[in-house]
Amino acid sequence: MTGCVPVVAHYYQELLNYFARLVRSRDGAADLVHEAYARVLALQKAGQPVHQPRALLYRTARNLLIDQGRRQAVRAAPAGVEDAPLPDVADLPAPRTCEPEAALASAQGVAALLEAIEALPPRCREAFLLHKFDGLPHAEVAARMGISRKMVEQHIQRALQACRRCRAATDPDDPALP
Repeated sequence: MTGCVPVVAHYYQELLNYFARLVRSRDGAADLVHEAYARVLALQKAGQPVHQPRALLYRTARNLLIDQGRRQAVRAAPAGVEDAPLPDVADLPAPRTCEPEAALASAQGVAALLEAIEALPPRCREAFLLHKFDGLPHAEVAARMGISRKMVEQHIQRALQACRRCRAATDPDDPALP
């Protein structure tokens, strides 16, 4: 883990959403995720290399959740009564995005979209990239390319239609498609 800020920004919301569903409390999940980040950061500062920060963060937060469950069970159990068995960490569901099939489908979808964008006519592709990836407004794209704003709008519309066709071809069951 080369820097903590990108890792926090990249995985925080994903971890928070996942653990909020498990503990059914946004505040409880936030506490778990914060503690997991603190522990991973402490490892990093101690000189331990962290090669897979996402996996380590999930594992750390799961272990904290299990520890929390054990503490609650001990506090709640009447004297002399055995604690109910806690679920095994291996039985806890992982987010769908962690599954190999989902990762492969995502990578294939991205590759297909990149191919669709690459197949656009050069001026259409340029207008689309300037607007969508560089965040330029239509007027600024028109000024840079020396074309009318209306032409920029047509180029962007054409590119968006190509992207929609590509997504429809690669994932016809996508509910986000019109």
